[in-house]
Amino acid sequence: MLEKLPKTWWGLFLVSLVVIVPFMFPYLTLDPTNSRITIIPGTVQYPLLVAHIVSAFIALLTGFFQFVDRIRLRNPRIHRFLGRVYVYSVFISGLLSLGSIFYAENFMKATSFLILSLAWLFTCWKGYRTAINREYEEHRKWMIRSFAMTLVAISARLLVPALLLLYYILHGFSLPHGMETVIGEVLNVNIWAGLILNFVIVEWAILKK
Repeated sequence: MLEKLPKTWWGLFLVSLVVIVPFMFPYLTLDPTNSRITIIPGTVQYPLLVAHIVSAFIALLTGFFQFVDRIRLRNPRIHRFLGRVYVYSVFISGLLSLGSIFYAENFMKATSFLILSLAWLFTCWKGYRTAINREYEEHRKWMIRSFAMTLVAISARLLVPALLLLYYILHGFSLPHGMETVIGEVLNVNIWAGLILNFVIVEWAILKK
């Protein structure tokens, strides 16, 4: 599967852009009133959030090109440059995400972002260290794991319709507390769902390799 991955890479790349750009666009206005989440006035929450989103987007873009063989094999200098940008972006975004946890709406969201941030930072650090030590096979595995954590932002949003349907089925094909409550509950668990899904897929792919 790891060899076949680049053949479908551009499809995944386009899907990721379609999902993330509309989500990110309101924050590029630098107007807190356009935020998709409640911003606490007089705090650093909004600057932290914007910086986290922008650096995560840079990590997403550079991460995709890390796995393009034409760059990785034929232009190793560009591959290393993009790799450094990816690592810096992940560390900046991951650390900012840890700071944003204190402004999370509830404990469920706070813990999901905490685990995701720590997993993202750890896998990226391992990918960086294995590259420095010239352990290239391990480096590739850890960078795949790291990029899977980067893609949680995508998979978590793509899973929302499936989670809404699951909620509807589990509640006897009804919405006893209304759609607004259901959406709120789904958005409390979609990060967990995306994290678990990406972890399972990546580990399965690595083991199959």
